[in-house]
This record gives sequence, C-alpha cells and structure tokens, in this order.
Amino acid sequence: MSKTAAILAIGDELLSGRTRDANMHYLAGWLTERGVALTEARVVPDDERMIGEALNALRARYDYIFTSGGIGPTHDDITVDSVAAALGVKVIEHPQAAAMVRAYYKERGQEATPARMRMARTPEGAELINNPVSGAPGVRIGNIFVMAGVPKIFQAMLAAVEGAIEHGEVVHSFAATARGLPESAMADQLREIQSALKDVSLGSYPIDGDEKGLTVVARSRNANTAEQAIGAVAAAMRALGSEPEMEDRK
Repeated sequence: MSKTAAILAIGDELLSGRTRDANMHYLAGWLTERGVALTEARVVPDDERMIGEALNALRARYDYIFTSGGIGPTHDDITVDSVAAALGVKVIEHPQAAAMVRAYYKERGQEATPARMRMARTPEGAELINNPVSGAPGVRIGNIFVMAGVPKIFQAMLAAVEGAIEHGEVVHSFAATARGLPESAMADQLREIQSALKDVSLGSYPIDGDEKGLTVVARSRNANTAEQAIGAVAAAMRALGSEPEMEDRK
C-alpha cells in the first residue's frame, strides 16, 4: 500500500493572512513524485496546546508528518517545545546542532547569541535534518519531520530527508483542457466516464470561472487506465465542439 503523509503548518502569520503558505504546494508535488499521498493539511497558530493536539492526531493516522514553521530564534518559535510536550520528552540543547549553529555564525563573523542558540534545541531523542541554507537544522523524531517555514529552507530540508522516505506506487496523471467549454456542460459526461472506469480518479477544474473552460485530470496507479480515461474525456470534449489541449492548465 502507498504511504500517506500530512503537513502541519504552524504560525499566526499564516492565519492572519500576512504570509501565504507555499510549503504545502511544494510538499504535495514532492511527495507525489515519490508515490506518497499527502492526505491532510492543517494550519494552527503559535499555541502549544493546539500544536500538540493536531500533531498527536496526525501522527497516529499517517506514515509521515511534516511540520513547517516555528523553529527560529524568537519568542514565538515554539514548535520544538510543542513537539516535545506532545511526545512527552524533554527539550535539550543538541550538541551537534549547537556546534552547527556556532560554526554558521562564526563563519560570518557574527555572535552565536542566546537567541540564535535557541535553534540548537531539540526534543530529546531527535535526529538532525541538515540545513545547507541557514545552518540551523531541522529535526526528525519518529515519523515527525520538524522543518523550517521559510520555503527555500523547507525545500532544502526535504532534499536532506530523501533517504528517510519510503517510496510508494506512483500515481500517473494525464490532463485535457478545453477552452471556452463550461465545466457545467461536461458534468454528465464526466459522471459517466467515472462510473465506467474503475481505479481512476477524475478531477475537473474550471478556468477562471465556469464560462472560460476547464481542465480535466485523470489519475490512476495504472498508466493505461489513466490514459484510457483522459482519452474518453477528450472525445467528450470534441463531441461538445471543443478541440482539447492535452495538457494541464495550472
């Protein structure tokens, strides 16, 4: 069976609208390429109780949990403390992490202040996730990967945990786009195609509103099934007077 994953995005700034989350989008594509299904995403504020409750619910349900945000040097970076509390372990200053943080700032002629050294704190028993961008590591403990919120650092940390992710069966995806064909005009045909074909999922995505067209994506673990489904979709589009573009419009 394929592995499953969830992301827990942490930060008041996400919920206030100040910051747009890009990590879920990137993680979904990264996991899909590895045959892992991103099945759930949650966003919580910088609140230890809410982080812990969400984390414990997700880690019991999915194979991998990725958190993003809240592992920096400031007072509101409480993810490490929250993860440790949820797991019932202590927070420690990890010797290797401390050495990495000191080395990073020494190389730049800067002081490893107490605030910066907060980024060397980990839940007891955690392994480090290398951070080639800004020095301070993420951590892995059990099936939880505690990652930075800054997208370029989050992505670098993902590359560092490549070997820890068990690849599953890849989902094959094919798309057809019909310009000017309303999504509502295809509803019955899509329902019939979906009913006729097993082990395939059809997704319908309107282009800037119902009247400007739509893209249909067929997904299946069987490439032939996905191709058969999108072929049927393309034929239905032609029957409605629209020549499909055999590509996704994201």
